[in-house]
Amino acid sequence: MRLLILYASQTGTAQDVAEQIWRESRQWGFTGPVLSIHDYDIQQLVGESLVVFVVATTGDGVEPDTMKQAWRFLLKRSLPNTSLMHMQYACLGLGDSSYTKFNFAAKKLDKRLQNLGAVPICPLGLCDDQHDYGYLGASLLWIEGLWMSLKSSLGLGKRNQSLAVNKYLLERDSSPQVQLQDKENKLVWNQRHVPYNFILKENSRTTPENHFQDVRLLRLVNDFPDQVLTWQPGDIVELQPHNSRENVEKFFEILSEHNLEFGPDTVVRVTQSHSDLVLPQAYASSISLRNAAKYVWDLCARPRQRFFEVLSQNCTDEMEQTKLLEFSTAVGLEDLISYVNRPRRWILEVLQDFPNATARLTLEQLFEMMPLMQTRSFSIASDSSTRFLDLLVAVVQYKTILQSPRLGLCSNWMKNLPSGTIIKGALKPATMTWPKDLTTPLILVATGTGIAPFRCLLQQRVHAKIDEGCEIGPLVVFFGCRNKSSDFHFEVDFNKWLKCGLIEGHFAFSRDGADKVYVQHLIKKQKEHITDLIKNQNASVYVVGSSNSMPKSVKEAFIESLDGDSGYLDEMIKRRRYQEETWS
Repeated sequence: MRLLILYASQTGTAQDVAEQIWRESRQWGFTGPVLSIHDYDIQQLVGESLVVFVVATTGDGVEPDTMKQAWRFLLKRSLPNTSLMHMQYACLGLGDSSYTKFNFAAKKLDKRLQNLGAVPICPLGLCDDQHDYGYLGASLLWIEGLWMSLKSSLGLGKRNQSLAVNKYLLERDSSPQVQLQDKENKLVWNQRHVPYNFILKENSRTTPENHFQDVRLLRLVNDFPDQVLTWQPGDIVELQPHNSRENVEKFFEILSEHNLEFGPDTVVRVTQSHSDLVLPQAYASSISLRNAAKYVWDLCARPRQRFFEVLSQNCTDEMEQTKLLEFSTAVGLEDLISYVNRPRRWILEVLQDFPNATARLTLEQLFEMMPLMQTRSFSIASDSSTRFLDLLVAVVQYKTILQSPRLGLCSNWMKNLPSGTIIKGALKPATMTWPKDLTTPLILVATGTGIAPFRCLLQQRVHAKIDEGCEIGPLVVFFGCRNKSSDFHFEVDFNKWLKCGLIEGHFAFSRDGADKVYVQHLIKKQKEHITDLIKNQNASVYVVGSSNSMPKSVKEAFIESLDGDSGYLDEMIKRRRYQEETWS
């Protein structure tokens, strides 16, 4: 029986869960593909009888990029409400409850499918990154419930117990021309937007050396000066990092220590093992392990359950194999979280911790278990009229119980890039929308590097007023950071705009006074002014920053400024007059 599995993934987790469901479906005798919803002709959904959706939610309730086209089709008013009446489905959402619109993409999809006549097999599943076990806290039980529901409704039984279904077939390639291939073509393997070449003109630290965090301003210019690129405030540049030279060397040292029959110069041709699978673009042509380790595999990733399952397959050490298999099951979930998630343990460290299993790896298993590197997105911090593309990047580095500090893959790669480096980047449209009328007042609330998209917006508005003679409305900025002398990002710009009367600024430096002052405190102090802007002048509000407690505290401050009228703020949210862009 055919079972179609579709996923909409932004960071790879939804794909990982979908592929796990696909492997388990083989135990129950199902056939059918597992596909990104972007790679499936959504108009063919009317002919499907059984579909599983695994859908991530990004940002403030936004569906992943790969789902946008399919979602536009499903929302067509011309679709009859009986379009999917012959289809049964199950939907699993992956989200983070620290966001207001928790699992919004999955909830919207579930509701729309039922509106079109589809019948749910089991209740909507909602995974939560805030759970002690992360998404696994809900996904494992939901998947088990899915098979029980199908067993009950279709009278199915398991046909085999093995999950040893690998995705790839490998053949060594010794063709000399393979070595001449352009290595950079591996950098854009998962970008769905047109990539451009940028030259890094400047890479400077904006915070003092004694500040707890290294924040970088990277200034990029288009490698083709005759080609004019434009973008809008809030737009994003998508970059694909490289693994560090140190980590690549460490990876091959581990392989060499165990005398494995492959190394950096090994070249392979990869094909999918089943017609139901789609081969990643990174493997479209022959690839050396050196290129795979540098450009394709995420050596800094935290391994997921499938990694341990594959690593156990050839292990001959009883203690190692027992622990690896335990990590790959629901029974060992607490131990897995303690070993991997809490200390943020990397793949390279796991390979070192299980020497017997590592020494018996095959090439096929290596390609099966290694996670593919995901692109990273950054808000553009400059208006296109400047002809520069600026990025404000906080370098991720922190300590856990492990000896070596944890380093963010992309931010540390960017930190070490020298001027003159050519970087491939793809431009993506913003999730925030702005009033078309430039005279509409804007209230902009940001903390830390969240100020980046607002700098782009302010530069655009100032350019429109000064260089194009346009009338612009009030621009009211609330910005919060730790210290005025340390992380007041773009202070020079703000002082210039304030001096010229182009903006109104309220700044909270939480560590500079005896009492900690945050942006929400400044909003409350401006109660009458805020009320006038919102209720009398139809102002729009934008909030950008960490998703911890800031968005909730800011929202409460606005409600207090509106005399407790939470209904008014809810209506603003519906009309997109109040928008948030936050991250965890």
